Amino acid sequence: MIEDWQQANRAWWDEAAPLHATGDFYDLKGFLAGRDDIRPFEPGELGPVDGLTLCHLQCHIGTDTLSWARRGARVTGLDFSDPAIETARHLAVDSGLEADFVCADVYDAPTALGGRTFDIVYTGIGALTWLPDLARWAGLVADLLRPGGVLYLVEVHPTVNGLDGDGKTIVEDTIAAPFRAWEDPDRTGTYAAPEAEMVNTTAYERNWALSEVVTAVLGAGLHLELLGEQEVTNVPLPWLERGPDGLYRIKPGSPRYPLTYSLRARKSG
Repeated sequence: MIEDWQQANRAWWDEAAPLHATGDFYDLKGFLAGRDDIRPFEPGELGPVDGLTLCHLQCHIGTDTLSWARRGARVTGLDFSDPAIETARHLAVDSGLEADFVCADVYDAPTALGGRTFDIVYTGIGALTWLPDLARWAGLVADLLRPGGVLYLVEVHPTVNGLDGDGKTIVEDTIAAPFRAWEDPDRTGTYAAPEAEMVNTTAYERNWALSEVVTAVLGAGLHLELLGEQEVTNVPLPWLERGPDGLYRIKPGSPRYPLTYSLRARKSG
């Protein structure tokens, strides 16, 4: 049975994916020209991926997934949006990169992927807020990992998700937040296509606290190896400034706080 939150979120992403495929934010022409979309701190934290199997959950249109393929990983991307997966498949062909893209809900991943296990399960910026049950998610991640395999995730910091547009005022819960519908009929666009007029304006999200993410991962039997916080992001928030490297940072003179965080955890074996 498809629940209301799944239906609403899938409709939102199905509408967003074609906008993202043609917009400047993802810049698919730039990607095809060789741009690497992996954040600069990620390769050092994850380690070499050449020859390893990597499953990217909630992969969207596949730019991060295929960036790992360029680094030598044997990649599989999974996302519940048909238009997103179709874009990812075309991008793989056009870039000449080997990749397997599967359309399925993340909670159905072990079945949808045929019981396969991987050296790495990866999830990137902006994925976890869309999930209502983090313990269930961590459990399926453990199921997808081979013995000795690692989960590596990079996410928007929960502090950032709680801030107003001034970058200073907390206006949303950053701890014990509810998973709830965000309904705004006047809302336009997406983070990557802000000027677009969206038909689907309702989405369900939750701001997961860092402690909740760590607890879910530990509860799934994975062993935490790294927890990092970074002062850079690739999300163009209005109070940040873009550097020469294309990443966004807090403007000089303002108090610094983490914009993203990363986590690496290993399955025994």
